[in-house]
Amino acid sequence: MPLAPKDRNDASQGAAASLLNGLRVLEAFRAGTPTLGVTEVAQRVDLHKSTVSRILSGLAEAGYVERDAESGRYRLGLGVIGLAGPLLAELDVRRLAQPVLESLTLQTRETSALAVWNGTGAVVVEQVSSPQFVKHSASIGTRYDRYESSSVRIFLSFLPEAAVSQLLETDQIGRSAASGLGSDVVAHLAEVRAHGLAFNDGYTDPQEFGVSAPVRDYRGGAVGCITLSAPRGRISPDQHEDLGNAVRLAAEKVTDRLGGARD
Repeated sequence: MPLAPKDRNDASQGAAASLLNGLRVLEAFRAGTPTLGVTEVAQRVDLHKSTVSRILSGLAEAGYVERDAESGRYRLGLGVIGLAGPLLAELDVRRLAQPVLESLTLQTRETSALAVWNGTGAVVVEQVSSPQFVKHSASIGTRYDRYESSSVRIFLSFLPEAAVSQLLETDQIGRSAASGLGSDVVAHLAEVRAHGLAFNDGYTDPQEFGVSAPVRDYRGGAVGCITLSAPRGRISPDQHEDLGNAVRLAAEKVTDRLGGARD
């Protein structure tokens, strides 16, 4: 018997909710925690364990997650690469940034990366690792969602104040009062926007240094950002200006390649 119009509408809404829940479960996996148990995922996405278990089982059948038979824990599967591959291949900014990143890493001998904004965080889409044995790096697909991250603050500096406030108030972007960046978010982001640079001098981790600059599109908006990362112990304060200038220049080169507008 065919579904009545109301039943069809209810079924569509239920399917949409299930799809969104499945995406939330996939987003629960991060580079720092590549394997998760059902309980951990349930806590991160605020869903009942039985619901998460069903979602993970379905995702495992489709190849988007894999379950370790011994531990029962899950990790992202190769199916995710199949979804992301076409997108990464079509990102002009990623293609155009590659030789610039290689040049930046050759010049500084530190890791350089390109990130884009997904609405709630900065996502690494390309990286050239430092040739040095001790280095700071992040795998492609790593998502940063902390205010203290230099790449996150670059993107936030291009958003309206109301949008920034919402992201912070809802904890979609985490922020530590003890980071050393001060309490005036509006003033700080205005300074980041004006200078075109954001530094992470141990704000996310005492051992981490990073500096980011925006890549702009033809409207002058931030379509991406270039970040240079290094072990903080290797970077002295008198190197900050030179490294910042190198990153800014690299971002401007990619902006020019895109036909973007500089401030």
